Amino acid sequence: MLEFARRRKNHQHINLTPLVDVVFLLLLFFMLTAHFVKAPAIRIALPDSKTAEPEVKEEVLITVAKDGSLFLDQDPVMLTGLQYSLQVKLEKLKKPTVRIKADREARLGLIVNVVDEVRLAGAGAFSIETERTRDQEAL
Repeated sequence: MLEFARRRKNHQHINLTPLVDVVFLLLLFFMLTAHFVKAPAIRIALPDSKTAEPEVKEEVLITVAKDGSLFLDQDPVMLTGLQYSLQVKLEKLKKPTVRIKADREARLGLIVNVVDEVRLAGAGAFSIETERTRDQEAL
């Protein structure tokens, strides 16, 4: 019997797998190194002015003490009333930010509840304040 030669179809595909791998590695490299780059600080002496006004930072401070007591700015507050009290303070400010200072020995569950209350109060931005250790200063 006669066998006919089959035509093999040559597919001209470009293998994108190595390209995707390289792009992913570059993205990962830049994401990891971007946090460790310090911007060089230029020290300058600013001139004096008699009409200059100090910059007023519009921020609200929430303090979580070691024993679990909460303070909104300097006023003691309960966790159940934190959301309402924070909403009242945030409405008075134009671009409010909330800083949370918590003792390192405070319960993590309480801190998470405070963060939830801050989010429910409608804070646009909040940060958790930390202290820099001596090991990090050497970097």
